[in-house]
Amino acid sequence: METTVPLDTTAPLDDGPTTEAPTPSSSTPSSSEPAAPADVPAKADTAVVRDALGVGVAVGLSGFAFGVTAAGAGLGLLQICALSLLVFTGASQFALVGALAAGGNPYTAAAGAFFLGTRNAFYGLRLSQLLALPRAVRPFAAHWVIDETAAVALAQPTRRAARLGFTVTGLTLYVLWNLTTLLGALGAEAIGDTDAWGLDAAGPAVFLALLAPMLRTSTERVVAGVAVVLGLGLLPVLPAGVPVLVAALAAPAVLWLEGRRIGNKRSLSDRTAGDLATSDSTTNKRKEADR
Repeated sequence: METTVPLDTTAPLDDGPTTEAPTPSSSTPSSSEPAAPADVPAKADTAVVRDALGVGVAVGLSGFAFGVTAAGAGLGLLQICALSLLVFTGASQFALVGALAAGGNPYTAAAGAFFLGTRNAFYGLRLSQLLALPRAVRPFAAHWVIDETAAVALAQPTRRAARLGFTVTGLTLYVLWNLTTLLGALGAEAIGDTDAWGLDAAGPAVFLALLAPMLRTSTERVVAGVAVVLGLGLLPVLPAGVPVLVAALAAPAVLWLEGRRIGNKRSLSDRTAGDLATSDSTTNKRKEADR
């Protein structure tokens, strides 16, 4: 009969669920945790959306300059709108239109635009790992892989924020860019002779405005300076569009020289360190000999 007393360990077994007391205690903090996590992402989302909208609106409005410049280069309304809808990369569009406006060969102009657009492929390699989007969405998201969306997404601390920044920037910029392109093309037709207004300088001005903040290091500034010298120096002697391709050689040339400079500096420091070590060992041997 007394064996039933140990069998009352089923009572502790009933108390065993009370060992889930940690779970209520953990659930008690969890009741306070929803407020904190739900509050923190809300603030992060607001900041991400604000930054994304700022970039999208600021750059999207420059589509007006592209529409005007493209119309001044002799492109029709449908051609201009098709470029913004299907190409959707401002630097390449401005490069194409600029080469055509200068009387360049369409194939050469297209080659220069394509060369500039290849940078988006490198953005895509990085963003594919960061965003990790479903395969069904990737072909559509790839159309929005440009400088601005990559910059906003890569600046975010989490994958969720990166996806939000990429989506808001891409959507805002795509809608505004195409809308202002249409308005610019229609406005250029209403203005008439765009050359008389000097609107052909709008494209290069916008491109420089986008490029200048990216030149943070001395190497990047040297690359930009050499590219400018090559482009302007070869402009009178080469067909339109070709100087842009030649100017692109500034990057590998400067980086090669920079690599050699760093290598020589390292070898010099290694030699200096070796000489110091040799002199120290010689001095120590002399001291030991004197002793």
